[in-house]
Amino acid sequence: MEITSEQIARFREDGFVRIDRLLDEQGVEAARNAFDSLFRGEFERGILPDEVNWKEGTSDPTLTRQICNGWKANAAVARIVLRKDIGQAIATLADWQGARILQDNVIWKPPGARPLGYHQDSAYHPWLAPQAMVSCWIALDDTTAEGGTMELVRGSHKWNLSAPDGEFHGPSDYQAAMRRAAVKENKTPEVVPIVVRTGGGSFHHGRTWHGSGVNASNRPRRSLVVHAIPASAKFVRENIAIGNGPVYGRYMKLWDDSLDENYFPILWTATGGRTEHLDEAISA
Repeated sequence: MEITSEQIARFREDGFVRIDRLLDEQGVEAARNAFDSLFRGEFERGILPDEVNWKEGTSDPTLTRQICNGWKANAAVARIVLRKDIGQAIATLADWQGARILQDNVIWKPPGARPLGYHQDSAYHPWLAPQAMVSCWIALDDTTAEGGTMELVRGSHKWNLSAPDGEFHGPSDYQAAMRRAAVKENKTPEVVPIVVRTGGGSFHHGRTWHGSGVNASNRPRRSLVVHAIPASAKFVRENIAIGNGPVYGRYMKLWDDSLDENYFPILWTATGGRTEHLDEAISA
């Protein structure tokens, strides 16, 4: 995967860019099988994901299913989200010297599943410096506007960063927080649904407002998301209790604020850096 100058320009103007092909058929099939296992509570590596927000047999079937950091629990997911070329693409779009993974999202929206509320990804991470993120969203099914695909607001990465506002899982008005932000910015939001074929997807800026509506189709909408941050990012110790800091603060060292590569691996740097033994670990 190579990012073109046109795609860089589109990303920096709109806050996102669509990509036709991020994953081949074999990768898609492996990811789908991993989804089945993860949401049954089967973690082949013996390690629990950092957040499990839905489990088969016990959770509300009308909610969108979500797991965070499935890569720690499942090898097939790890082989996708820890890809060097995804890290390089993110760093190139963001104009960073390197990128490391903060977390992944394993998202499954069955037919009839309720929305995910609009938000800005970076708003959940005041415990990081810089408070910057770029995400790679990969569709594991053909997407349609009526099928609850991800929606992004063009140019909203240029708005101010707002604190998390409103319910995330299954809100009655999933665009409400974004519209409140648009009023403050004196903007008329242009909502763009990401409609791509299986294996396609998009990259979006951490400040770009996005969410997804009800899956009104008769097909599932599954996606895998890589949330990356600058390779140089550090913990902001005094903010660790804010946002989702309490979840990831467990990995903070006692003696300094650097991020441990065992939990936040470096995917790519401009000088050729990548977490040592990472390729060996994901090929095992």
